[in-house]
Parts: sequence; C-alpha cells; structure tokens
Amino acid sequence: MQDKLLYEVALTYLPSVGDVLLKGIVSYCGGVKEVFDASHAKLKRAPGIGDKRALEILNSDALTRAAEELKFIEKHQIQPIFYLDSAYPKRLLHCHDSPVMLYYKGNADLNMPRIISMVGTRNATEYGRTVTEMVIEKLQSHNIMVLSGLAYGIDILAHRAALKYGLPTIGVLAHGLDRLYPAQHKSTAEKMYDQGGLLTEFPSGTAPDRENFPKRNRIVAGMSDATIVIETKIKGGSMITATLANSYDRDVYAVPGNIGQVCSEGCNYLIRTHRAAILDSVDEFLEAMRWTDKETSPAAPRQLQLLSDLEPDEEAIAQLLKEHTQLAIDELTYRARIPASQVAAALLGLELKGLVRTMPGKAYKLV
Repeated sequence: MQDKLLYEVALTYLPSVGDVLLKGIVSYCGGVKEVFDASHAKLKRAPGIGDKRALEILNSDALTRAAEELKFIEKHQIQPIFYLDSAYPKRLLHCHDSPVMLYYKGNADLNMPRIISMVGTRNATEYGRTVTEMVIEKLQSHNIMVLSGLAYGIDILAHRAALKYGLPTIGVLAHGLDRLYPAQHKSTAEKMYDQGGLLTEFPSGTAPDRENFPKRNRIVAGMSDATIVIETKIKGGSMITATLANSYDRDVYAVPGNIGQVCSEGCNYLIRTHRAAILDSVDEFLEAMRWTDKETSPAAPRQLQLLSDLEPDEEAIAQLLKEHTQLAIDELTYRARIPASQVAAALLGLELKGLVRTMPGKAYKLV
C-alpha cells in the first residue's frame, strides 16, 4: 500500500505536466507505477507528452521528493486521496481539470449528499456579515456541508457560522498543510478539524503564492452542488469561483446589493447577466435545490405527476430535462428535434406551470 501511495504522490511531482495530462498518462501507461517503469519511446507517444516532456519525466526526482512527502503525511496524520480512490470527492471527479491528488486533515465525509460553497469579498460589510450568518443559520437543520477558502471576510465568517450552528465545514487551501494562511485564522482552523477539516491539492512546502488561489477556487466550485456569492467586487476571486462553477454546470446564487455599492457590484452583475440566480430567500433556495426534506421520493418529481396537463412539445422538453438534469436551450433544440421557436414556447409554458426554472448560462432544469 505504501509503495502504491509513493508512486501516486510522485506522479504530482513530475515536471511540466498538469492534472489533465497526468490522468492521460496513467490511462495510456495502464497504471501509476507503469508511468515510472515506461521507456522513453513509450512515454513520448503518450497524448500531449512528446520527446522533451518524456525526457524530463525520466530524469525527474519525483520519487525522492514523494518519499519525503510521505514522511510528512505520516507524521501529521494527513489523509492523501488519489483521484482513483473511493474517498475522492465524486463531484470534483466530474470536473475535467480536477486535481490528481488531494491532502486532507479532518473528519467529515467529502461526499456528503449536500454541499455548498460560500464565498465573497475579503472586506465584508455589516450587510455581508449579517446575510452570511442568516443563511447558515437557516441551513443548520438540513445537514449541509459548507466549503470556503479560509480567507479574510466572507470565507472565515462562513466557516465560523457553520461551526456555531453545527454544520461541517471544509477550508480549501492554496498552500500545503505545513502552514496556515492567514495565520490569524489558526484557532478557527483547529476547531474545523473536529467539525470538517482542511483540504488542499498542494504538498508540504508550498507557499500561498498568487497563482495557487485560482487553482484553490476550482476545488471550491467543483466540490459544491451550489456556490453562493455573498458580496464581491466586479473583479476578484469570488467571481472566478462563480465562473468556474458555471463552467462545471453547478448552481450559482448571488445575494443582491445596493446599486453603487462596490462590494455588491459583482453579485448584481452575476444576477443581471443570468450567471447566477438571485438569493433573496433561503427557503426558496432550499426548494430550488430540493433540500426541503419534504419530498416523498426523488423518483417521483412533481412534473411527472402533471404530464397529462402538458402540450406535446412541453412533454418532450420535460422528458429531456428529466434524463439530463440540466440542458442549455441549444442542446434542448438539438435533442428535441423541434424548431427553436417551439422549444422557447414550450420552456415558457413549463416555467408558467412552475415545472422548470432558468439556470445561469441560459440553461434549464426541472424544479
């Protein structure tokens, strides 16, 4: 088992190869150890590798560095999670650029049935503080995990509110587990070990460098069923997280703010451009996510009980959305094999009947 882990960790130390290519190499070679046993001739034929990268892989010190990392993992009781392990977050696995390896310290299930991320500005206003606390307080009875980035502002407020109301909370870091940034959040992080934990893709020795934060954000977005943006400027890490969540076909919600308020410009923009649904009621959010705990059976959604009331085009669209969960209007038009004008009319009819809701990116899903 230790030998297996050594090769898995070493894989992440290979130079000039990102997560997408790493998975391709493993598949091409037939296993992780097989990557290190492969000849130059075989490696250079792997998709996206070529002669130069193959030589760099063969001449790397990845195994030596991995052996040192294993000592750190064992000493600090860290759980390494490889992308082929059963413990790997299933939601994240569906993202094409998901990390090959994660390092985790905590006690929560990373595959809980309900997970949200809550993100926002580092300079939270009193409004942002109040909304963050209010949202999490109303989520406390629904067994929902809260993810964020342990940063100043909305992130740390979300973690602390989750701890206060008994919800598991995970801090996703932009550095290794041998340090904590910002250091002022150490006491909160220590409490999270017992009610959630800390998660990162970076090995020990990795500093919180600027380029690591967008990578961190893709984990926050990819692990969540929905991302909630509380407050944000028009540019910033929270906008990156929302964009990533959209690209992964995850739900995005934004809290509206006052016109002209800089820290709400990003949220208002997300809502205005249909990149996020408006979050002005936690009860409506729970209903939209079907997390109200009132449904008798997920196998019998409301729209199936009303098929007899639907027009033929509406019935065809409803059936497609049932099969594919969420589809963009172009995809619906292609799959339904009916004109775009008829698809638009059918979607409007379904919305008026309360059976379909619009998602960011001009996509639709059943209520």
